[in-house]
Amino acid sequence: MPSIWVFGDQLNRGIGALAEAQPATHRVLFIESAAKIGSRRWHIQRAHFIVASMRKFAAELRAEGFQVDYRYAPTMREGVVAHNNEFNPIEIVATEPNSFSSRQLLAGLGVRTVASNQFLCHPDDYRVFMGARKSIKMEDFYRWQRKRLDVLMDGDEPTGGRWNLDEENRQPPPKAGHDRWPEPQRYELDQVDRDVLEAFSGNCWGVPPIGQWATTREGARERLTYFVDHLLPMFGEHEDAMLNTNWHLAHSLLSPYLNNGLLLPGEVVAAAHMAFREGKVPLNSAEGFIRQIIGWREYIWNCYWQWMPEYAEMNALGAERNLPPMFTNTSKTSMSCMKSVLEGTYERSYSHHIERLMVLGNFSLIAGINPQQLTSWMWNSYVDAAEWVMVPNVVGMSQYADGGMLATKPYASGGAYIDRMSNHCKGCVYDRKKRTGENACPFTVLYWDFFLRHQDRFVKNPRVARQVRAAQQLQDGDELRQVAAVMLKKLDQGKL
Repeated sequence: MPSIWVFGDQLNRGIGALAEAQPATHRVLFIESAAKIGSRRWHIQRAHFIVASMRKFAAELRAEGFQVDYRYAPTMREGVVAHNNEFNPIEIVATEPNSFSSRQLLAGLGVRTVASNQFLCHPDDYRVFMGARKSIKMEDFYRWQRKRLDVLMDGDEPTGGRWNLDEENRQPPPKAGHDRWPEPQRYELDQVDRDVLEAFSGNCWGVPPIGQWATTREGARERLTYFVDHLLPMFGEHEDAMLNTNWHLAHSLLSPYLNNGLLLPGEVVAAAHMAFREGKVPLNSAEGFIRQIIGWREYIWNCYWQWMPEYAEMNALGAERNLPPMFTNTSKTSMSCMKSVLEGTYERSYSHHIERLMVLGNFSLIAGINPQQLTSWMWNSYVDAAEWVMVPNVVGMSQYADGGMLATKPYASGGAYIDRMSNHCKGCVYDRKKRTGENACPFTVLYWDFFLRHQDRFVKNPRVARQVRAAQQLQDGDELRQVAAVMLKKLDQGKL
């Protein structure tokens, strides 16, 4: 009997090698690797989500009639050897793994792989799309996806006559009514959850789970329905807003399930598309959400396979500052925005995409924090983290460490952006309007200092050359750079 090896981020009966398997003809292998779990200090909600989801999916397959070897092993490799020794399968088959290192492991073990259908654009399809082009813009890829998948299309034209409704989806947070968005669903933790927490809580950090993150396909599908019915209609307008009084807003909170297989992108897009066609969701909300799934997510997935493994170690701006103490101890900062987002991560293993990019990522960029250390921290911290997600998003989009392969400009901004798109600045000890003085805003100071530090590179970039020239013309430029140097020293000491 052949065995199908299922990885912890492929937990769906319809994915790859498992899709055509039958209980009478296939055995299923799961490996819970002590080395993988012990390789870093995970957020407890992330560790729990991964392991509990694996164990529950294995139980579902057993209930379907499959022989399941759920194996606890020191390493993945040792788990495969032990499985071979006990069951002597005709062969071991796996769906193409979602990480570069896992594919290397399978090649070394002689495991046969079948193509993955866990994404809507396989790298083979992406290569055909790329053709002879050396680079593309995500927008071009997104439009191609819309056409080939026939999503939000009226014939050959985009529904509503526009491909992109970003301008309608960048409103600042409302001044009142911060409770207008329904609370996320929860479930009661069961014995599997309690067993996982007992096993791993001593080696992890963060607040234990309270049922926020579903660990079964049924729970994930319930959350998809809840999002489409109650939140997608209001998703678009405040998509980029940030509130320290409401962490979830109208965000779907579906990324963990998409990334471990409990949901597939096709069903998520279909649900959103149908709700729009039925008149339940406005176009700007439907387009904004669908673009995240078939556009950015699939683009990042393919960039990962196009550029790895060298991409993960890129550091084009020479950013070598160690991860500051505030990232692991929020008492080490008085910055309202950073403290709020970092405390939210500690409590929930989550922050939404703008908080990751324009607060944590933006600050790390302008402060010169090492991109590999930031990538590692995010990988440890977020419930939806995966290498294919974190490496391009941090190294490329957030930190410009690839020198512009992914993003055409560095995503740097000062305190003015934080103030416009959030309520973090109100009551903060720092003044976002000041770039010198005791209470000058670190975002504002380091923003200008960043463009002065890298002026030779960015004065040639048409998207930010204007900011560089403005920095060069600051009358208080010398004083600002002195203030920046003091701030960075305080940052390293955990006193900013």
